[in-house]
Amino acid sequence: MRFEFATATQIVFGAGTRAEVGKLVRPWGRRALIVTGQSTARAEPLRETLRAAGVTAECFPVAGEPAVADIQRGVARAREFGAEMLLGFGGGGAIDAAKAIAGLLTNPGDPLDYLEVVGAGKPLTCPALPWMAIPTTAGTGAEVTRNAVLSVPERNVKVSLRSPHLLARIALVDPELTLDLPPSLTASTGFDALTQLLEAYVCSRTNPMTDALCAAGLPRVAGALPRAFRDGHDLAARTDMALASLWSGIALANAGLGAVHGFAGAIGGRFSAPHGAVCAALLAPVMAANLGALRARAPQHPSLARYADVARWLTGRAEATADEGVVWVAAQHAAMALPKLAALGVAAADFPEVVAQAQQASSMKANPVVLTADELAAVLAAA
Repeated sequence: MRFEFATATQIVFGAGTRAEVGKLVRPWGRRALIVTGQSTARAEPLRETLRAAGVTAECFPVAGEPAVADIQRGVARAREFGAEMLLGFGGGGAIDAAKAIAGLLTNPGDPLDYLEVVGAGKPLTCPALPWMAIPTTAGTGAEVTRNAVLSVPERNVKVSLRSPHLLARIALVDPELTLDLPPSLTASTGFDALTQLLEAYVCSRTNPMTDALCAAGLPRVAGALPRAFRDGHDLAARTDMALASLWSGIALANAGLGAVHGFAGAIGGRFSAPHGAVCAALLAPVMAANLGALRARAPQHPSLARYADVARWLTGRAEATADEGVVWVAAQHAAMALPKLAALGVAAADFPEVVAQAQQASSMKANPVVLTADELAAVLAAA
């Protein structure tokens, strides 16, 4: 057995830990660019914390999920400001943008020189500018991943800028920052964490360390996500979700994902649909398709037993079957009123191009079984 494992240099987790940001980054310098979501208002307390530590900070907003042009603008702004460090403060989009900007500040060229699939795919050779990830949602785990997902509008796709050099120097996870998430965002981001834990556990690149995180994270999500959806101020539920999201990021970065995320890149690039909502719509149909394909073509495959593990963890029932895990996921999707793909803009006429793009996605390569084009189209129809 051989595997590798890498994550952020330092992880700081706990309610109230955002107050420690200033002292943590002070050794990096005195000028920080804070990459936020569309609104910079939530970052004002963070700016005050940094100012008290002698660090001058400015905000750089990125609306929605980042595109190549956002990274180019961010690199230019960071250089103009003289940034000595970056902080990604927000959801996965803001964190991925900070990650990519930090990497491009120290490596020459354009994002397309380094992007997978549609770019030149060159490796980053220099460590990124020091940066800290501070998530304000519990879903993407982007604070501990080595890839930044960027949209390339002219190619209608989302792909990754990927390198060990992009791992954060510090990932600071404060569950209190998620207390004001509305139910819809709680559900979609929470489903992203659920999907990442599940796909990392059943994929073709599992290892004992990621298995342990998934085995701990899946039952935690099963118990906490419905509670956080019903009561956003349930700090215990928010803490469990923040921890599960963190573990999901570590798991996907060190194992792999699968068809849900293979589709999500293609769909997100073409329709500007929220990533978590796309994953939520696809998860149960992909689970069902994988189970059917494995039973038909690889009945001894170890992922079949892993899907049964997943069902037991999600339902809390020791006798649950793999199919009951699919039922549980579908029921939660319905209970949280999450949209189907049609509501996100995907029509049957789009299926052939979406399938073709998804088949080329890096995430699809770790799916536990190769799904045919017809099986993939059937997943889209079911979703």
